[in-house]
Amino acid sequence: MSGVTQILSRFESGDPTAADELLPLVYAELRKLAAQQLRREHPGQTLQATALVHEAYLRLFGGDQVPRWNNRRHFIAAAAQVMRRILVDRARHKLSSKGGGQISRQPIDPKDWATNRPPAEVVAVHDALDALAAADPLAAELVKLRYFAGLSIEEAAEILELSRATAYRLWVYARAWLRASLDAERPENNSRKV
Repeated sequence: MSGVTQILSRFESGDPTAADELLPLVYAELRKLAAQQLRREHPGQTLQATALVHEAYLRLFGGDQVPRWNNRRHFIAAAAQVMRRILVDRARHKLSSKGGGQISRQPIDPKDWATNRPPAEVVAVHDALDALAAADPLAAELVKLRYFAGLSIEEAAEILELSRATAYRLWVYARAWLRASLDAERPENNSRKV
């Protein structure tokens, strides 16, 4: 067992010091993951990678139930999922009238418009992923591991205990399903159907 896996096992067994020992071992990896996710966000994002890591870590270890992680990759995948939830919660808040949902900022540099996602799109992807999870939970888990945790097909297949070929077929299916779902939600597509 690796050091991280041993610490996770100790935490699961009720050792209160294990969570404090884990952070220094995975911090750099979590920070890199957080920075990667924040690069996809809309301009004007005030959340920093460090704050996202700390918030995710608190959510991972702050609940009433003791979480179970099999190994380092499983823990990182769970952290990526929590980071996604934090970003979606922030996007929803920004869309609400209380969060200034009626006010839209216009970035100065037009080249950033294509690379960053507005809060409405983040929420649409989240909702589409939830719908996929209802239809095919395994496909949704694969998307989360690939897109949000940044894992390769091989790494995600290992965590989900799938063959590489099965994971690849599931990935192709999930991407097509999500694309169709998101296309159906766009207003210009709905107006053509009427």
